[in-house]
Amino acid sequence: MSGLTYPRVMRRLARLAARTPADRERYLDLLRALAIMLVVLGHWTFVTIYHDQHGQPNGRSALPAIPWAEPLTWALQVMPVFFLVGGYANAASLASHRGRGGDRTGWLLGRSARLLRPTTVLVLVLAGGSLVARLAGAEAGMVRIVVWFATIPLWFLAAYLAVVPLTPPMYALHRRFGLAVPAALALLVAVGDLGRALGPAELALANYLLGWLAVHQLGFAWYDARRSNCRPTAGRQVGLRTRCLPMSPRAALVMIIGGLAVAVLLTSVGPYPVSMINEPGERMANAAPPSVALLAVATAQLGLILLLRERAERWLHRSRPWQAVVAVNAVVLTVFLWHLTAVILLVGALHGLGVLPTPPAGTATWFAWRLPWVLMLAVVLVVLVAVFGPIEARTGRSPVSRSPAGWWGRARSVLTVTAFAATVYALLVNSSAGKISPDPLGLPISALVAYLAGAGTLRLLRSRWGGRG
Repeated sequence: MSGLTYPRVMRRLARLAARTPADRERYLDLLRALAIMLVVLGHWTFVTIYHDQHGQPNGRSALPAIPWAEPLTWALQVMPVFFLVGGYANAASLASHRGRGGDRTGWLLGRSARLLRPTTVLVLVLAGGSLVARLAGAEAGMVRIVVWFATIPLWFLAAYLAVVPLTPPMYALHRRFGLAVPAALALLVAVGDLGRALGPAELALANYLLGWLAVHQLGFAWYDARRSNCRPTAGRQVGLRTRCLPMSPRAALVMIIGGLAVAVLLTSVGPYPVSMINEPGERMANAAPPSVALLAVATAQLGLILLLRERAERWLHRSRPWQAVVAVNAVVLTVFLWHLTAVILLVGALHGLGVLPTPPAGTATWFAWRLPWVLMLAVVLVVLVAVFGPIEARTGRSPVSRSPAGWWGRARSVLTVTAFAATVYALLVNSSAGKISPDPLGLPISALVAYLAGAGTLRLLRSRWGGRG
């Protein structure tokens, strides 16, 4: 990390690993790290670079040119893993925060710090770089293409930022109704899919939230199972009314077989495409919004995760593997946010030198170029993480804060939720604007203003001033 020598970094990691609580579910940290690596490698591997009609480099997915690789997306689509891990982590941190005397507003403010500090740096760097490029004479359309490509990861963050403020009420629903909640959410996703197939298509808009909430709820159930918090809901401990995720190998195999069987049925006989990553022209795309086919694949992924859990936990209690996981998780959001910026920088450098290869996707030359391409990108990303990673790594657990009494306490809670909504709105506006809107700062002005207002408000509310009564 910046300003630290390698031995000091290793000693710091060793201290962090040694301070790990004995009851920590280390497997979740491994899943988060592996999911990020799969996203990065997936984006890097399945992108094809080409020159547009103006001779400028551009990029697109290579999957349409290699349709035989579409089943691989069942493993590469790891967004469900993020929300599963996020559900567990949010339930655990909320319980810990309440146990230390904090309230939900203080918890939300604490969660916002780890998510928005690295993101704000990316937004400011891109906006500042866009302004410099425009002053240097770059065309607004080309600047927008670069920024659009660099901000592709933000669509996921928008979905996650929408789910986080819902954790307290959704966890309360989980405590009352157990696994019936994700089952009901999955049913609503199916209704949205029916709207896409038969109309009205607007029914599916809710799936952007409902699908990820369903997976997030399963994280709650995993947390309760891990804590043996399986008291009956409405007088029952079995079936969908249980609070706990079934963790046995038998249950895991049922999830794998059942999830795969449903997914195969839906993508062969049913109307869903095989690819779990959206491709242009698909009416029933599986990822945006999430479909029941994606939820079926997520169920199979969950089964595989649970089947490997005990072995992975034993392995992670070794010193070196756990230190590696701690190191990745210290900068995991930075890696995610900047990995496509690494692509832009490398493409720009190779294009400027006149040595940028642009073989057609699926050709032998394209496949041969994958390994050196990924290795060069890894070098660029390491540099970016060395520069920007310390911002995330220094973001520790926020101190417990309680909403002040009276009108300011109520206003503080409203401002917190409103600020979350503003950041979600900003990221959604940027994603929906596409890459052909010539904005002067690369980002839509309304999105930039809303994001900075929301993130700035949350930062202010986390400060001492925000806690004054």
